[in-house]
Amino acid sequence: MRKGRQNDTSHIEADEEPFLRHLAERVRAARARRGMTRKNLSRDSDVSERYLAQLEGGEGNASVLVLRRIARAVGLPLESLLTEAPERSVDELLVLESLKRLEPEEIAELRHYIDRRFAAKNRTDKAIHVSLVGLRGAGKSTLGRRLADRLGVPFVELNRLIEEEYGAPINEILELSGQSTYRRYERRALERVVNDYPAAIIGTGGGLVTEPSTLDYLLKHTLTVWLTASPEEHMRRVIEQGDMRPMADNTEAMDDLKRILKAREPYYRKAQLTLSTAGKTEDESLQDLLDLVSPQL
Repeated sequence: MRKGRQNDTSHIEADEEPFLRHLAERVRAARARRGMTRKNLSRDSDVSERYLAQLEGGEGNASVLVLRRIARAVGLPLESLLTEAPERSVDELLVLESLKRLEPEEIAELRHYIDRRFAAKNRTDKAIHVSLVGLRGAGKSTLGRRLADRLGVPFVELNRLIEEEYGAPINEILELSGQSTYRRYERRALERVVNDYPAAIIGTGGGLVTEPSTLDYLLKHTLTVWLTASPEEHMRRVIEQGDMRPMADNTEAMDDLKRILKAREPYYRKAQLTLSTAGKTEDESLQDLLDLVSPQL
């Protein structure tokens, strides 16, 4: 960096515009995975909607570029300066470097190998805990209750446990305390079910899978089934339930739902089993679900 440029970010380096565009895409994708409007994100982060709009438009704050230049100068990835976690060990850094050389399918294979290799450290009783994941409207509550009745085990909805512990409805929790608090309660509720119930069918919130550590816990301790349907069916079923929380005051509800589904799909696909309820009656979906999970029990 030339003398006198230490605090000058008016000049954008050749590779910084693509970086800002990539940052904008990452923020938009993260917001979509959480099902958050820009207004919600502004409230939870205490950052103005105007700034968020600029950030998502590829016009990041100058300080972001300053930190990036510092990180590059000292030979570190930007996230190493920003993380609140302890500094990584040399072995961790070498593993991360190795991961960069792998293709996506090789990384997935490696994750499965790690799960098998260190299975002794994890509970593996997923045969008696079946969790249902997916967007609202896929049939998690309806099919979950009926599946539990057929198998003679309890059906437990995590959101009901969260409301009982917090003492307020989910929408109030999100309004008063934000998503980070809700996710903490969600993780505790999941652990309670796994530890307290010898067997259960678990209905999860649509965004649970976007919390990597919670998703990892879910996959290790339960037989996870992704219930999916078309966006149009998701929307119709949600309307029939009278629950429009994520689409409230939003005239582009269908577009938002499709963005959320697209952003979450890679996470839902980590489920061990997938069942499409599209175009099926409730009885047909239940029978398909039984046929899918029974061989695993």
